[in-house]
Amino acid sequence: MLVILAAGFAPGLALLSFFYLKDYYGTEPLSVVSKAFIFGAVLVLPIMFLEYILKTENIIMNHFSTAFLSAGLIEEFFKWFILFYVIYNHVEFDEPYDGIVYGAAVSLGFATLENIFYLIGNGVDQAIGRALLPVSSHALFGVIMGYYFGRGKFTNKNKHVYISLAFVVPYLLHGIYDYILLTQEYWGYWMLPFMVFLWWYGLKKVKMARVLSDIHASQLL
Repeated sequence: MLVILAAGFAPGLALLSFFYLKDYYGTEPLSVVSKAFIFGAVLVLPIMFLEYILKTENIIMNHFSTAFLSAGLIEEFFKWFILFYVIYNHVEFDEPYDGIVYGAAVSLGFATLENIFYLIGNGVDQAIGRALLPVSSHALFGVIMGYYFGRGKFTNKNKHVYISLAFVVPYLLHGIYDYILLTQEYWGYWMLPFMVFLWWYGLKKVKMARVLSDIHASQLL
């Protein structure tokens, strides 16, 4: 069991540390980041329940609805909800890059507990594949969501547009990710370029958030 817990936690904590340590303007308090991580983990249970209900009531009838309703819509909405109502107005969310940290924390909290449940049911030999695909994709969905939250909070124009994009963009990317897994027999041929794009897009948002934080810091001087 200890091996499963270690394998389940390791990729999430490693990815969260990566994005956390890129915050050069006063790293976020670990207590608040941990809170966001725990909130994300707690989301696993109600989301699993909702997805079970959708399946048993035959609301989910095909791969498209599984990818874009059961997985993408529900999971990304609940993460968005936590970020907006718990983190967005927090006093420690005081620069654009902080959205990246908290977005990654919530998303990786969810991915980590989901990963542990999966490894318990399917064995620790699945750990590497889980780290490379589901855990890292969740991290990047959270980074992208957090970028738009950070952009929305520290702009004077079109705040509602950025807050909406914080949900819409990760939702669409998540749906595409699951749709590839569900519909393609040789899904690796499609998933590899998609994951390359996702990492490129996520890291591009990290750089843009850093630039926005630089501008924000200079305005405070």
